[in-house]
Amino acid sequence: MNLQTLAPYFGIAEIILAIALTILVLLQTKGSDLGGFFGGSGDSSGSFRTRRGVEATMHKVTIATAVLFFLCTILAFLAWGQAI
Repeated sequence: MNLQTLAPYFGIAEIILAIALTILVLLQTKGSDLGGFFGGSGDSSGSFRTRRGVEATMHKVTIATAVLFFLCTILAFLAWGQAI
């Protein structure tokens, strides 16, 4: 399978996916304050909470984007390796 001709397109797709992934991660709401980072919890309910509605959808889209970015990176690596 010759991926050499698709190598520039994988590079463009990686840039787009990286920007999308960065935006999705930054839009995620943070459930706890700095105390939760060190093992304490900022609220009495604990550090885990259920995602619902838009937050759950955004979480799933973030995971899907990360998987696509990973696969695109592997394919780009293989494509650029064939160009040598």
